[in-house]
Amino acid sequence: MLVLLSAACGGGDATPTTTVAPTTTVAPTTTGAGGVGDLSTPDLTIGPLPAELADWAPYANRHIDVFGVHVVAFPRVSKRAFTHGAGVLAQYLDNDADGTADDERVVRAMTDERAILVMPYDEEDLESSGILESGLEEEYGAQPLFDVETAPTEGFDGALEEVHHLVFDYGWALVHPDRLGPEGLSDLTRAMDLARGGHFEQVPGTYPADAWYHYDDRTCEYDCMATEYFYWSHTTILGGQGSSDRCADIAEEWEPCTPERLAVVDSLVTALLRDPDLALPTVLPDGGYRPRS
Repeated sequence: MLVLLSAACGGGDATPTTTVAPTTTVAPTTTGAGGVGDLSTPDLTIGPLPAELADWAPYANRHIDVFGVHVVAFPRVSKRAFTHGAGVLAQYLDNDADGTADDERVVRAMTDERAILVMPYDEEDLESSGILESGLEEEYGAQPLFDVETAPTEGFDGALEEVHHLVFDYGWALVHPDRLGPEGLSDLTRAMDLARGGHFEQVPGTYPADAWYHYDDRTCEYDCMATEYFYWSHTTILGGQGSSDRCADIAEEWEPCTPERLAVVDSLVTALLRDPDLALPTVLPDGGYRPRS
């Protein structure tokens, strides 16, 4: 199973607004069992860990169910950050806010893979908790999201990226492997190779001058680079990268920061991500999930 339980990308300056005392209470649940998931409208209620997540009790003390996909928080994580992260997940899965997941197959893939959004306070909280040595990362499709990067008062909301990675790796990419698969030949990797100026299994010493996506983290292998490329492209189409300050901040890695620019520079990925057959989100999440039913 692909493991992403490691230091999250990006960052922010948010500070917690609430501190909750640790607990190891585990409540029974019927959601998410056997990879089926709970397709009823999520209300993002914070509760104790369900019985199926009893092995997370030494590290996390709260839980939110989002269509059967688990979100768990470490004790220092604020209620504000916790509910915001879960809200972004709900909006990626139910982007039209009709109370039903946009693509049931994506939810079922995520629950089958035991996808879980893990929220420590910061990287130190994650690394000092002991969870990285626990072996849990072998049992779950885990993605971290730090409190300090979630809905900061200033700067970019890290939840837009980290939650996007979770849904992509354990949902969209698995449901559409020929179109969105991050490995081998897919429509996505063909577009990425064009955006990088060639097929590079590893980060090249220097990207070609005509490349517009130049990811430079050498610990990130080809599939990881495709995950990042999908995130940059998709959130750009959704209008999440286009402010003047943001464009300048990300230009070293990603050049076409507005939907209009991306359509001109990267028509291949634009056509791919706007294909209605993929049922991808068309509205950028803001964390305020308000289903109509």
